[in-house]
Amino acid sequence: MKICMCSDFFYPSIGGVEEHIFNLSQVLISFGHKVIVLTHSYGDRKGVRYMTNGLKVYYIPNWVFYNQCILPTMVCNVPLLRNILIREDIEIVHGHSAFSTIAHETMLIGKLMGLRTVFTDHSLFGFADLSAVVTNKFLEISLSTCNHCICVSHTGKENTVLRARVPKENVSVIPNAVDTARFTPSLTAKSNKDDITIVVASRLVYRKGIDLLAEVLWRFKDRPTIRFLIAGDGPKRDLLEEIREKANMQERVDIIGAVEHSKVRDVLIQGDIFLNTSLTEAYCMAIVEAAACGLQVVSTRVGGIPEVLPSNLIILKEPNIDDIYEGLEEAINIHYTGDSSKILCPFKRNKTVKRLYNWENVTYRTEKVYEQIIKEPDPKLGEKILAHLKSGVWPYLLVVTLCYFCMRLMDLLLPKERVQKAKDLQIRKQN
Repeated sequence: MKICMCSDFFYPSIGGVEEHIFNLSQVLISFGHKVIVLTHSYGDRKGVRYMTNGLKVYYIPNWVFYNQCILPTMVCNVPLLRNILIREDIEIVHGHSAFSTIAHETMLIGKLMGLRTVFTDHSLFGFADLSAVVTNKFLEISLSTCNHCICVSHTGKENTVLRARVPKENVSVIPNAVDTARFTPSLTAKSNKDDITIVVASRLVYRKGIDLLAEVLWRFKDRPTIRFLIAGDGPKRDLLEEIREKANMQERVDIIGAVEHSKVRDVLIQGDIFLNTSLTEAYCMAIVEAAACGLQVVSTRVGGIPEVLPSNLIILKEPNIDDIYEGLEEAINIHYTGDSSKILCPFKRNKTVKRLYNWENVTYRTEKVYEQIIKEPDPKLGEKILAHLKSGVWPYLLVVTLCYFCMRLMDLLLPKERVQKAKDLQIRKQN
């Protein structure tokens, strides 16, 4: 099969969505499928680039508006996206992340071209605030013609079914995974076992609970044996730096900024405890990577997190300062006492994660979804328009209609037969 992964979130940006797309694409390629990735430009990174195993990435020239996402372009991207999908002979368009404008636009254009579409939802949303209401309605519009949806947890599935009004039989649960061969515990013993390092690896934004993290830092200002190592960047970084100065913890709180994914393991193995303070999560890849590296995980009990790790690998607490502090104290006491009934050997943690999550299994299950939708007939244009009408946002039909007429015009000016097909990069495998 020939698949186009599309999202605003991809390398060189770092995060769970980016890693999911990359690893899923790599295993799909190893299974014999053709995969390309479509995202927006990142600085000087524009045009076509090749990554591991010949993964072709299109960095299209769009300006980033907010949170690494581009502004909706209405019909401006139709000629370019149509040309890419035809050149690469794509059969399936797979969008990622509800926030991604590129994902929704490419799925719409792909659907109007008669291609099959899949959407993976990586996030949870509420129902009360204005931003959630707008996002949920837009997601409902976008997914009204989508062949199939994938969620990374059962909690995420319930959330998507409710807020996007997607039939539950059209939603599958396929979790994330981690490469346990890369995320392994440290082989070197610590020189000073009395000092404890708490690692945080996260985007420094509100929904990741950075305000809670700031208050937790303050509570440890008089504990000289407790050190924090914070990897990540975002608008809340200034808050953490301010707390660090006020608490006089410059020597014990190290904020190292964004880290390349290839170096995340090097950061994790410096710690003893991993802390996640998220306010909402559909899955949370970071806690799985930390557990694979042998760290004791302390996390907020939100979204799909309780489904991710067994109880002997994680301490779950409510998303408030007192509970998070209590969870850290519990993890610290386990570390100091060395209670074997409550703490697993780091390498046993790695084996447990390897048994639960691996990319081959995730890809195999995703492949089954592809095989199912590729057999489904393509609805007629009237049926697609009727599906959009059910959302109740009739003005959106103007966008769909403009896209359709723009594509018909492109069919006249540059018929599909005249679009030169791209040559696939042949990777020579070494014995």
